[in-house]
Amino acid sequence: MNCEVCELKELEVEYFEIREVLRCILHTIIFHRALGLIRPKDIDCELFEITYVQCGDAEVERKIEEKIGEFMNKVEKHPNRKSQICLSFYEIKNKQATWFSNKVERLYWEQWYINLHVINPKAQGKSHHNKATTDLGGGALEERTSRRAALESSLREVLFQIIRFVNEKKDHLPPIPNQEGISFPYEITILSSSDSPFGWHTDVLKRMLQTGHPTMIS
Repeated sequence: MNCEVCELKELEVEYFEIREVLRCILHTIIFHRALGLIRPKDIDCELFEITYVQCGDAEVERKIEEKIGEFMNKVEKHPNRKSQICLSFYEIKNKQATWFSNKVERLYWEQWYINLHVINPKAQGKSHHNKATTDLGGGALEERTSRRAALESSLREVLFQIIRFVNEKKDHLPPIPNQEGISFPYEITILSSSDSPFGWHTDVLKRMLQTGHPTMIS
């Protein structure tokens, strides 16, 4: 099975912007891979003039919030690094059990790589963005306003990139699974990075070896 891969544009964010940005991207992708009956819910971003759609499923929201929390904890421990989250869709295949393998395997058919460059996470810490903005001087405030506008524009580009991908890439979609759930089976992975110049690409290479050579789109 071919695994389609979408490498999303890198976004430069501050620590307190991570949660809002990841919510927007992850919910948008999962909404476009939803199955069956859902209850779409429009969500207005707190930090940006952007509205996105959630599936209205408590389990999806719980899973996304859990992974975002893990990601933010990792950023605090390893500041000033580029970081990446992979959202993978897969189908479950039963196979004959052997001494060296399980009866069930995951066949990945689509992967989304979300790239964030978190700047000055320790300077912001967990402070609220309104307080952080109030404490800034005139010049710094203008600089942050300009940077926030640039981030909002880039985030819109990422959302359009997602929409283009789902509209153009359809041949790889597997049959609808016979199971409960509002979307195809998926997993959210926080990819590890290191001080080496290869960064997270080692993880990407490992996954490619497991799933076959994917078709890239940007």
